[in-house]
Amino acid sequence: MPITPTSKIWMSGQLVDWDDARIHVLNPTLHYGWGVFEGIRSYATADGPAVFRLTDHIARLYRSAKIYLMDVPFTQEQIVAATKETVAVNQLETCYIRPLIYLGHGEMGLNPLPSPIEVSIAVWPWGSYLGEDAEQNGCRATISTWRRNDNNIIPPAAKASGQYLNSSLAKVAAIKAGYDEAILLSPNGHIADGSGENVFIVSGRTVITPPLTDGPLGGITRASIMQIAADAGYEVREQHIVRTDLYLADEAFFTGTAAEIVPIAEVDDRPVGIGKPGPVTRQLLETFHAATRGEVDRYKDWVEHVHG
Repeated sequence: MPITPTSKIWMSGQLVDWDDARIHVLNPTLHYGWGVFEGIRSYATADGPAVFRLTDHIARLYRSAKIYLMDVPFTQEQIVAATKETVAVNQLETCYIRPLIYLGHGEMGLNPLPSPIEVSIAVWPWGSYLGEDAEQNGCRATISTWRRNDNNIIPPAAKASGQYLNSSLAKVAAIKAGYDEAILLSPNGHIADGSGENVFIVSGRTVITPPLTDGPLGGITRASIMQIAADAGYEVREQHIVRTDLYLADEAFFTGTAAEIVPIAEVDDRPVGIGKPGPVTRQLLETFHAATRGEVDRYKDWVEHVHG
């Protein structure tokens, strides 16, 4: 999706103009992918713009940094405050937020440890990642021939820049084959996740998602939906899923910050359930969107207001 430029980007403690937010061509993160990032969203609420689960996202960012031995020169609280400042200075209510921890210029080679650590935060208006039609009518997915990273090859517990080559290969293959999204299997053949989303299936009143040991990222939206579903009276399970479980599910859907909640209408040309968004997915989607707008008292602490 095209990016609409905004006014300012936060870079290691300073707000700089959009066009001046630059790195050197010999930046080692550009060459080797050693960096970690987050995807976060701000939503319009009755009390002004609010970032959904901002503190949880920044905590995950720092967990990713720890896995990659990146000693961030700012506290988590400083990055939370900088994120709110960046949203505010760009005068946005609804936007996507991309914090990035990357290596500074000055060293080159496969050893990242001598390089300084830099942080940037950019925000811009961004609609539904898989498109409005997918949210309304469901998307078409296919099981990818590309497998998700093994835990002992590249750690999927981190949201790291270079490892998304794995996701991009799967995404491109799916699009070229005429699908909206790819679903990747773990090395042991279980469903892991989408190229940029977590996967859920619904069987009766049970909502099921793969365990983190099968390689999906521990999604913030994933955790939110698990809580919302449990609070709505559904049984929520983390258990192994295989491709035929998707074919035979009553419903299936993706979750993610960029995608939000997107029903899966087909997998490998087989309709999931009745081939359109089902009632459980719709209920969870509606509650999730209400929560992001600060309209659900139970989830008020998920909404972190930009102003005050």
